[in-house]
Amino acid sequence: MKIVILGAGAVGSTLAALLSEENDIVIVDNKSITLNRIEEEADLKTILGSCSYPNVLVKADIANADMVVAVTGSDETNIVSCMIAKVLNGSIKTIARVREASYLRGKTKEAMDSGLIPVDIHVSPEQLITDQIQGLIDIPGSLQVLEFGTGQLNLVAVRAVKGGPMIGHEIGDLKDHMPKVDTRVAAIFRKGESIIPTGSTSIEADDEVFFISKKGEATNVINEMRTKEDPYKNVIIAGGGKIGSRLAKATQGNHNVKIIEADSERARTISEKLSSTVVLEGSVSDKSLLHDESIENTDVFAAVTNDDEANVMSCLLAKEMGAHKVIALINNPAYVDLVQGRGIDIAIAPSQITIGTFLAEIEGQDVVKVHSLRRGAAEAIEAIAKESPSGKDSCIGKELGEISLPEGVTIGALIRGNKGKIAHDHVHLRENDHVIVFLTNKKHLKEVKSIFSPK
Repeated sequence: MKIVILGAGAVGSTLAALLSEENDIVIVDNKSITLNRIEEEADLKTILGSCSYPNVLVKADIANADMVVAVTGSDETNIVSCMIAKVLNGSIKTIARVREASYLRGKTKEAMDSGLIPVDIHVSPEQLITDQIQGLIDIPGSLQVLEFGTGQLNLVAVRAVKGGPMIGHEIGDLKDHMPKVDTRVAAIFRKGESIIPTGSTSIEADDEVFFISKKGEATNVINEMRTKEDPYKNVIIAGGGKIGSRLAKATQGNHNVKIIEADSERARTISEKLSSTVVLEGSVSDKSLLHDESIENTDVFAAVTNDDEANVMSCLLAKEMGAHKVIALINNPAYVDLVQGRGIDIAIAPSQITIGTFLAEIEGQDVVKVHSLRRGAAEAIEAIAKESPSGKDSCIGKELGEISLPEGVTIGALIRGNKGKIAHDHVHLRENDHVIVFLTNKKHLKEVKSIFSPK
């Protein structure tokens, strides 16, 4: 496919690098320094100019492109770019990053859905980030929570802790510990190295364990990997912007939620919209404010401002003052590994969350979802099983245990119809099954796609 990517920021440049092996990529940006860096790192065609200008899109050969992905820092530029692209190429597929919630509701959303505003697919990073943090709050002890299908299955990461019932036991013992819960351990990361588990693999303290379970059963598995945690009650959100206000709205029904916001006008607006949330005007790093709000009784402190430094420092301060779990939003992905585990329980990189959604939309019919794991080191995908057009090398009708997979790849579960099924070796694969596949090495993605959707 020929794909034009508009915007060479963290998301755009990463997408270009990931897609360049199988596709003809052109990347457009108005910053020459950024484009020069991309040209040095990868053999990609770049165009310097404003992404919404018709002459720039013509120069990018938009007329012959199959898809345009607009990921500049401006919603308006992304939307207008898609509109101009459609004018220049009526058959092109348009995907845009849209951050502002008001574009995604009411008549403007209707206009997008109907094609009046020609954005075929819109991706909201703020909603994706909100969903991820909400999952972490709803499932105590989790490091990452991802949904597959329409929520039938969860992929959950948990850090095994000394004192957990499964520490020192083999994975095969899980069934004895939880006879009514069906789960599958997809992968274990131990001291930075991946392990593809078997029934005889033992769980050790500090293992990062990824498992798949049916909705509502994840907590049972987590409680086997670490000492049991009570449900979270008290949540403080540092930052009342797009993410902070969304997160408060999503969690205030089941938790005691407070927002700290420095801007008085924004604080007032939030308090009017969120009747069940306590809004505090002040700095997220104000020690006296945190003390007055009994930070030591806070189950989750989530710093989600636009300032990486403010998020890191407020989380470190909250942790030092007694907050149980601290979550920091880190916009620069290079900093994530530096801070996670060093006083900060969970660091979230928005670009890593967003990229997976874009990849799934770009992959189209073969792959429904792509989730980045361990800050981009691994992936989990939801692929659709298809019969081979030639009738050869088809996996349809085979038992899952008979399907030959690359090293480091495991099948975790299936979604058949509206039901999630944990993947056991004796289960036969049917056409149109959604297969949840875990990859410890992303380089095998192309091969995995060809196994389940042969061309």
